Amino acid sequence: MAVGQSYTSEEGELAVRIARDTVDSYVVNKPFKAFQVPAKFNEKSGVFVTLNTWPEQELRGCIGYPQPVLPLVKALIKAAEESTGDPRFPALRKDELDHVVVEVTILTPPELIQVKKTKDYVKEVSIGTHGLIAAQGMLRGLLLPQVPVEWNWDTEEFLAQTCMKAGLTPDAWLDESTKIYRFRGEIFAEEKPRGSVKRHLLGVPHAGP
Repeated sequence: MAVGQSYTSEEGELAVRIARDTVDSYVVNKPFKAFQVPAKFNEKSGVFVTLNTWPEQELRGCIGYPQPVLPLVKALIKAAEESTGDPRFPALRKDELDHVVVEVTILTPPELIQVKKTKDYVKEVSIGTHGLIAAQGMLRGLLLPQVPVEWNWDTEEFLAQTCMKAGLTPDAWLDESTKIYRFRGEIFAEEKPRGSVKRHLLGVPHAGP
């Protein structure tokens, strides 16, 4: 494995296979397949399951657990089940199963970014490496590392969009009452529905200011 990677390609493929079987089984109401998992899948970890339409690659559902509160395999199954009913979209139908691809992002624990001045957040966030959480009071929003790359955002825009995801104003990251957390993610995804699984290495479109 390369530096910074905790999961092998085979383990990432297994995670996606578990998520795919969970999605398929949950939607058609059939028993889940039993998978043999390595010991690290029983360690607590955050994880997100994303469903994208294929071949359009438009978001169809994305649910996950940012904090390591459940063993990875349990968090993975729960996230996969819930991704089929993402409240932003109609519930996933049986006839859509052959037209979505499954993506799994396994997270490192979120880390509170400590800065002397809030404007320094831009120096502590790397596009293509970090995902972000913005939190203020009961409001909280999260964006995965792949999002700013897909939308070609710079660091300030990434911070602003994360704040808006939390229901805050775009410049709320400059407010000292807003806490910003960063995390990393290892991304594995089907190339086509039920097809081969590849590790997704994020490119960096441009650096932040």
